[in-house]
Amino acid sequence: MLQKMKGLFAGALAVAAFALAVGCSNKEGSEEGAAERDALAPAQEEALVQRVTGRWAALSALNYDQAWEYSSPAYRKIFPKRLFVRNFSYVVERELTGVQVLNYDAGAAVASVSVRVMSRPTKTTSEASRALGALPVTILEKWILEDGEWWYSVSGR
Repeated sequence: MLQKMKGLFAGALAVAAFALAVGCSNKEGSEEGAAERDALAPAQEEALVQRVTGRWAALSALNYDQAWEYSSPAYRKIFPKRLFVRNFSYVVERELTGVQVLNYDAGAAVASVSVRVMSRPTKTTSEASRALGALPVTILEKWILEDGEWWYSVSGR
């Protein structure tokens, strides 16, 4: 009985390994095809980087009213500007140091963007904050393409 169970287990394991191998090889092929289909045109990518840079310029200038304008139309319809600006602090300075488009899903019209920012407190209230100084932060953002314009997805979806 034990030998029979070992044989069944070995057979099931072999079938599972084969299915996994076939699934992985198909996945790799479909990912390559998706990458080709979902490549952003240089002009689209440039427009996206400009929008990301513009939003972060507004955030760095503490101009939260202007930063709200980069939010998706659906978000702006639900959340008025007066509520949006309450989400931010005036005690942090931000400096954009880099933008990189990581991925684009054409079917969903969503791009993933890596934003590199240097952050520092506006007032150094302790020796520790003076010693730390500016801190590099990488933020992953989602941007949606709607009616030919890129919009920041506040929910990250």
